[in-house]
Amino acid sequence: MEELFGPQAYAFAMSIVRLGVWLAILVAVFVPLERLFAARPQRVFRKGIVVDLCYYFLSSLALAVLLSVPISVLAWTVHHSIPASLLALTAALPVWARLLLGLVAGDVGYYWGHRFSHQIPFLWDFHAIHHSAEDIDFLVNTRAHPIDMVFSRFCALVSLYVLGLGGPVGVEGTVLPVVVTLIGTVWGFFIHANLRWRFGPLEYLVATPAFHHWHHTRSKPINRNYSAVMPWLDRLFGTYYLPDNQWPTEYGIKAKLPESLVGQLIYPLVAPPPTANSSIVEPRPAESGGKDRGCD
Repeated sequence: MEELFGPQAYAFAMSIVRLGVWLAILVAVFVPLERLFAARPQRVFRKGIVVDLCYYFLSSLALAVLLSVPISVLAWTVHHSIPASLLALTAALPVWARLLLGLVAGDVGYYWGHRFSHQIPFLWDFHAIHHSAEDIDFLVNTRAHPIDMVFSRFCALVSLYVLGLGGPVGVEGTVLPVVVTLIGTVWGFFIHANLRWRFGPLEYLVATPAFHHWHHTRSKPINRNYSAVMPWLDRLFGTYYLPDNQWPTEYGIKAKLPESLVGQLIYPLVAPPPTANSSIVEPRPAESGGKDRGCD
């Protein structure tokens, strides 16, 4: 088949097949769970699901292409600027310690990249597409403009490479970032899922659907719960919100975004500038500097 279609066409086709297989697995796992343990009743074929399916394939295929050059530059720069003693120190850690450090470092980087996406209007225009979903389920995890996804993923990987947990070449330099990214991606589907499960004290340690659903609330409190895996980061940085036995009453943003895939992809380039009435800005009592731009 590779000889018939050419190596590039064959590789593209195989990527589509792999993504299709993973999608089938995700559907088989989450759809029954969301029907049995729904946080709020909603249809499987809810509004926007076709666009989200397109994002699933588009973002997955585009991410590797768009991220390859920035990560290569980052890896090379870090490799030639970080003290060799630090690289040797992290390299000497046992595998479990490197993985744990990588998970923490990756989520710290993601937290701040995610928070910047709410604070900086230019970044928000891209990130608003993810927040435009009015119904939340596992597939909303894939609703992301490729530029938004590249930025958040890059922020998550910066700290790994700075700590010497990733390298410019070779298997040893790429395995840990790939593993951390894979864990974060799988967890992303879980925390977006329409599941009413609560985990008691464990929710202080790991992010859950209840935790992340409050990040998508359309009404106050907004700009909370930025971390993807470790909610204690939000507690540390003053953005944690998770009430007992309560869920958001509505999701989405006040701004009206295009419903089509093409319209959403070009939206950040033509988005109107923010006005006093286009967003809700909520001050942080323990913060200094700029305020978060609201999701609304």
